[in-house]
Amino acid sequence: MLDPPLPEVAFLGRSNVGKSSLLNALTGRASLARVSHTPGRTRQLNFFTLADRLMLVDMPGYGYAEAAKSEIAAWTDLIKLYLRGRAGLRRACVLIDARHGIKPTDRPLMAMLDEAAVSFQIVLTKADKMRPAALASLVAAVAAELASHVAAHPVIHITSAHDGLGIAALRGALAALAAPPEAR
Repeated sequence: MLDPPLPEVAFLGRSNVGKSSLLNALTGRASLARVSHTPGRTRQLNFFTLADRLMLVDMPGYGYAEAAKSEIAAWTDLIKLYLRGRAGLRRACVLIDARHGIKPTDRPLMAMLDEAAVSFQIVLTKADKMRPAALASLVAAVAAELASHVAAHPVIHITSAHDGLGIAALRGALAALAAPPEAR
């Protein structure tokens, strides 16, 4: 893989966590990233330029996918290779479905990001499907778990691609990671 001309932000998460929907909401383009209800549709790294200042990377999901085990192993190796050797990677956004919280399949990824010294940030998706008290409890539990991760960014973003919740705040956080206009 070539080094990127722009800073990059990678989007990772279990299959069907809403990565593509979130990318579409962030960019304001309904069909930029392919959305599917079938787990495992994203099978490669997809790069999207945002305002010629930031590269968004849609990565394959991990966990269950409707694909051959050999295919899943190949894209898992691709994810690891990308995350461990990308000089322009500013942050990895680890997407967690708010209805389910951090699952056992998320923990090895977070440990790998710690080991590789890749800054990561939790983005809770599908928050519109949660009651406020349950969401607040989840945020507290996630924050407590993140305290043990050296590469974890402390701010947890709460989002919903469906109703736009938190999209502007996440977009603003990403803009802070982007290359200044004069660097283009």
